[in-house]
Amino acid sequence: MNKRLVLVFLLLNTISIALIAQIKKPNSAEIHQSIKKLNVLGSVLYVAAHPDDENTNLISFLSNDRHLEARYLSLTRGDGGQNLIGSEQAELLGAIRTQELLRARGIDGGKQAFSRANDFGFSKNPTETLQKWDKQKVLSDIVWAIRKHQPDVVINRFSTSTERPNHGHHTASAILALEAYDLAGDSTAFPEQLKYLKTWKPKRHLMNLSWWFYGGREKFEAIDKSKWVKMDIGTYFPSKGKSNTEIAAESRSQHRCQGMGTMPERGEYPEYFETLKGTSPSTDIMESINTTWSRVENGSLIGVILTEVERNFNFDNPSASVPRLLDAYKLMEALPETYWKKSKMEEIKEVIRTSMGLYLEANSGDFSAVSNEKLKINFEAVNRSNVYSTQLKSISIEAAGYDTLTNLTLTRNKAFKFKSAIIVPKVNQTSAYWLNDSFNSNMYTVNDQQLIGLPETPRPLRAKFSIIIGDRLIDFYSDVTYRFEDAVKGETYRPLEVMPPVFVTMTDKVYVYANNQPKNIDVVVKSGSQDSIFGSVVLKLETGWRCFPEKYSWNSKKKGEEKTYSFTVYPPTGAADSRIEANVVIGNTTYNKKLITIQYDHIPTQMILQDAAAKGVKLDIRQEVRKVAYIMGAGDEVPQNLRQIGYDVTLLDEKNITGENLKNFDVVIMGIRAYNVVERLKVHQPKLYEFVENGGTMIVQYNNNFDIFLDELAPFKMKLSRDRVTDENAEMKMLLPKHQVLNQPNAIGTRDFEGWVQERGLYFPSEWDASMEAPLSCNDPAEPAKNGSLLIAKYGKGYYVYTGLAFFRQLPAGVPGAYRLFANLIALKGDKNQILDKKSGKSVKN
Repeated sequence: MNKRLVLVFLLLNTISIALIAQIKKPNSAEIHQSIKKLNVLGSVLYVAAHPDDENTNLISFLSNDRHLEARYLSLTRGDGGQNLIGSEQAELLGAIRTQELLRARGIDGGKQAFSRANDFGFSKNPTETLQKWDKQKVLSDIVWAIRKHQPDVVINRFSTSTERPNHGHHTASAILALEAYDLAGDSTAFPEQLKYLKTWKPKRHLMNLSWWFYGGREKFEAIDKSKWVKMDIGTYFPSKGKSNTEIAAESRSQHRCQGMGTMPERGEYPEYFETLKGTSPSTDIMESINTTWSRVENGSLIGVILTEVERNFNFDNPSASVPRLLDAYKLMEALPETYWKKSKMEEIKEVIRTSMGLYLEANSGDFSAVSNEKLKINFEAVNRSNVYSTQLKSISIEAAGYDTLTNLTLTRNKAFKFKSAIIVPKVNQTSAYWLNDSFNSNMYTVNDQQLIGLPETPRPLRAKFSIIIGDRLIDFYSDVTYRFEDAVKGETYRPLEVMPPVFVTMTDKVYVYANNQPKNIDVVVKSGSQDSIFGSVVLKLETGWRCFPEKYSWNSKKKGEEKTYSFTVYPPTGAADSRIEANVVIGNTTYNKKLITIQYDHIPTQMILQDAAAKGVKLDIRQEVRKVAYIMGAGDEVPQNLRQIGYDVTLLDEKNITGENLKNFDVVIMGIRAYNVVERLKVHQPKLYEFVENGGTMIVQYNNNFDIFLDELAPFKMKLSRDRVTDENAEMKMLLPKHQVLNQPNAIGTRDFEGWVQERGLYFPSEWDASMEAPLSCNDPAEPAKNGSLLIAKYGKGYYVYTGLAFFRQLPAGVPGAYRLFANLIALKGDKNQILDKKSGKSVKN
């Protein structure tokens, strides 16, 4: 490997360390733990499929008790899951869950990695999963992770067995990890990786067993575990004032968008392991593995020095350890190039920095910048220790060609601050790298081998503080960030983003035409540059679609300025669809990226770039004019989608669900998982039933069958299950072809179920009252029919509808048939001659 590649590779692998260093300010106890960790050379790779699959109890134990490098390889970023805190879905949800994983690792002490696999939603078996994922690419990514991080032990979270029902992604993760274990040591497997790495063969491959594999704790207790390794990981850490399981619960509770808040257990906490490949341990997963410095050529003396530093550590004056740490650092510098040299060199620099209380930061005057922009930088360096022989030799930002000599002695607690400016170089934009190129619902496209697996996009602007401590010149890196004062939170950080000079956004993801009338499509153009710029704004449409005007002239004189341009877009006469792309042309360059900012209190602000494109859909649809109330649940885009085709939709919050308010509407629609997240619905349910009894239509979309606030979701007997149909192309059978919902006002046929995305539906009822009609049936391959996807019943003068069909995915995707079927649900009208027989609970003629 040439020196340039080595440098790039090292920088990519230390980015996250540098960013954490700017924000995390460890105390003496944490520094002492870092010294212990510095003296342990052992690594474990834990493999599963999704965010929240990881065993945080084990990762925390390996990191905080054993001081090992514990890394979680999540094959996906959780893009196909649900979002309980907002409306983001698919790749935007994946961006949130990526940050939640990083937040979790920041608590439990582990590290994080990914593959290029996309979470395409629930999969019932590994065969389906591996048909959708590019198996060779995902396998390559696991091999890359093993070669790159050189784990001594690989641990599967899931079994390769298909005997028990499991998520297909889970089983596939185990199958691929087991295969990768052997391939990582084979030089003929994925030889293109050997340009950067060497082959690696871990000592053993284990499976982390748990009671929930076996259907319950009692069944698990009865199993013969004599051939398994048992380890108690319930350690209590006095320096932290917490048990390992308490730390792990805090870590797992960061998965907020999945609703994974967890109560900790205390006391003994056994974990079990089964050997799948390699040597079999008897009492400990790291048994017979050398984790001391003696595993590195000429490394034994380093271990001796670090043991001395640990033993003599002064909690009141951590900087007293610096002279001996420098001795260890000097010996590390002389070691041959190995994984452990690279890893521990970064660790020891951080230990030296924190022991001295070295505060080294480079903060920009804004949170975003564009290439060729002049950017103000505030530099600060403070040595808050008694190590006087410390000299700040220089500060540089290599990517920007910025370098300044200072030759300044950093005396105790005297802050050195100065301001300067750089010209932002032409570098890669900092939006999520796995979203930069076109991708599909199964795999992300990442062509740069050195990016594969990284949790985040490396920040191109990094300040290098070259400091002489004693007789050693040490380079400390710090990502340039935006630091500001928040009126509530105080000191707050944001990553510095390198963005394009202009953003262009359409207000909706899909524009649905229910007739031949044109729609006004607003295009918002926002300047990301400080300079005056100008160009033109155009809409790119497919044949048969047209807009007026053809283009607008655009100019901006200041950064952040927004202007809105309205195009009148005409659809073709027949049913059709089109990609509608908004472009801003500046000179010879076309810009077509919209900026999505994701902000939640528990993760850093994310700036995501996506194509400024929407889907135009001309429907063959008929509608009944009805007033619709929508009660939001976990978050979806259905209200806006219904407005697109002309419905009058009013959002009702829990405070406005009153009998009087409900009289103003014809239809009430419950958002997805409403009964999982809005507890007061159990109070309002009688009012909603009364609304139906008086002639209204109530449409309840899917709810999870656990953590639900109501035992009965319907005015009839109905039992939710975990039944789902994951094949979005599964055949839809018409069980009641003459039913009103399949005929009025739109005749529903098999073509209306073409082009669905991700799945047919989920959490279908498995049992229901005879008065509820089931007009549709579908099933996954080799499975029995699932008839509970859509249930309709008369109740008094109105209609109650429960549907597990994934309308919340189909409508934002512009699926024509989903709109037509939903319009039929809204069109259901009660019979004024019907009343409710209170005794039977059924509608009868008045």
